[in-house]
Amino acid sequence: MIDTKVLLADDHAILREGLRMVLDAEKGLTVVGEAENGREALEMVERLQPDVVVMDIAMPYLNGAEATRQIRRRFPQTRVVILTMHEDPQYLSQIVKAGAIGCVLKRSAGTELVTAVKAASRSESYFSPTMATMLLDTYRMQMADQSVEDLLTEREREILQLIAEGRTNQEIADLLVLSIKTVQTHRAHLMEKLDAHDRTDLVKHAIRLGMIPAG
Repeated sequence: MIDTKVLLADDHAILREGLRMVLDAEKGLTVVGEAENGREALEMVERLQPDVVVMDIAMPYLNGAEATRQIRRRFPQTRVVILTMHEDPQYLSQIVKAGAIGCVLKRSAGTELVTAVKAASRSESYFSPTMATMLLDTYRMQMADQSVEDLLTEREREILQLIAEGRTNQEIADLLVLSIKTVQTHRAHLMEKLDAHDRTDLVKHAIRLGMIPAG
């Protein structure tokens, strides 16, 4: 049986040394190289053709998410498992969009990394339990948002976006060729359906529904 070739990419030498010891001690896994930044990781993937890359999310020159994205595009046969200390939905979203097949929290890498790497070598996903729960919560939120969007009429969705863009009732009425009273009625329906208390709440819903960009 051929060993799974693993590349470690982390800017902390001591952590890399610890991870190497954990992985090399496991039968069937061989660490073939170490990179200290994302750009070096890309070069080493091209040269060493590892089966799995264990990638820190926060690295100099090229961050882990972007390095993962480029690896998946250029070397689709190589799987990436992300290491992170951040239990944050924003980081998780970046990781999933970049194409990582797994994610392990650094604080539990000693017990979970081998499992994640072996899963990745079989093209299976593995996420630390905390991250898996976060993924599920994010999915549920997206499904809830979709359900909310389905409750709105086409006109209500139009008006919600215009409200979120900062348009006044008069401006919305002029743009959609409606009376102000009709706009006010639609606005009241939006507030009720979305359980919104003010314009700020409406803006938050519009952002979550992808009608306007955040920030």
